[in-house]
Amino acid sequence: MNIFLIVFSTLLLCFTLLSVIKHQYWIFRVFDYPRLQKLVLTVACFLLVALLFKGEAWLFWTLCVLLLANIIYLATQIIPFTPLGKKQVLNTAKDLPDQALCIMITNVFQDNTNSTGCLKEIARHNPDVVLLLETNKRWDKETAELESKYPHHVKVPLENTYGMLLYSRLPLEDAEVKFMVEDDIPSIHTKVVLKSGLKIQLFAVHPTPPVPNENPRSTERDKELLLVADLAKASALPVIVIGDLNDVAWSYTTELFLKMSGLIDPRRGRGFYNSFHAHYPFLRFPLDHAFISTDFKLKGMRRLSNFNSDHFPIYINLQYEKKASLQQESMTPDAEDLEIAAEKKEAV
Repeated sequence: MNIFLIVFSTLLLCFTLLSVIKHQYWIFRVFDYPRLQKLVLTVACFLLVALLFKGEAWLFWTLCVLLLANIIYLATQIIPFTPLGKKQVLNTAKDLPDQALCIMITNVFQDNTNSTGCLKEIARHNPDVVLLLETNKRWDKETAELESKYPHHVKVPLENTYGMLLYSRLPLEDAEVKFMVEDDIPSIHTKVVLKSGLKIQLFAVHPTPPVPNENPRSTERDKELLLVADLAKASALPVIVIGDLNDVAWSYTTELFLKMSGLIDPRRGRGFYNSFHAHYPFLRFPLDHAFISTDFKLKGMRRLSNFNSDHFPIYINLQYEKKASLQQESMTPDAEDLEIAAEKKEAV
């Protein structure tokens, strides 16, 4: 039992240390994802050591101290994404329907054949804007009926699991499909015109994850996110960035994106809203996001029902309020952040 506890403790500590190292190779970045799982396992390991370890006192106390330090570190990283944390995005206190925008983001899983379930979920929640990810020509054909209710759309069906279909009942202006980093990984940049006439700059993104079978490094993902961050920062319009970012809400790279873009995260102070993996409850992470400029407040946010995809849809209802930017504050990059961001944007 002592050997098991030593090995178990060492592995958990190594998993945390690997995620702290700001290296782009996948073996470092993949351990950003299971932070909550690491916390649960570390607490369990600490209790097992406290109750069952029978070795020398110095080794017992070393394990206890290291595991407790790991628990404290992981908890401080996770608490901001629970109701115990401070809200970055405040709840709206008034109803301004002409200034509101509700969005549904869903990675449909390209091989999923339950398009009917997807259409039913869209109809049930009736969003203004729908972003469907991992959509190929079959998904384009099977969701084409949405055009009657959502007359404005931008479609980029692809067979490489990075296709996008953006539907909107609100007018879209200056819509562009861009391939910012990789020739086969699109993003959609468009303005959405609210009922009030206000224009919102919307970016829909789905960069590749740092995994061995796709990209062994996070280079391309990080670069695309930071290029979008620059566009968001430079925009004179209110900004919303949506999509499957293939990064968790609490990672260093997501925090760097928020600092560089000046956007804020409605998850903070509310909950995880884990969207992936829909079929394995213990392996769930918040990968599907909506980041917003400080002039939006939140009317509501929730995770929707799954329709055989590996992702849950995320629904968010926002309201533009000009004075909100005086009440909400984004994070500010320091000199190290600026240096790292510059290096990532230059990476090839």
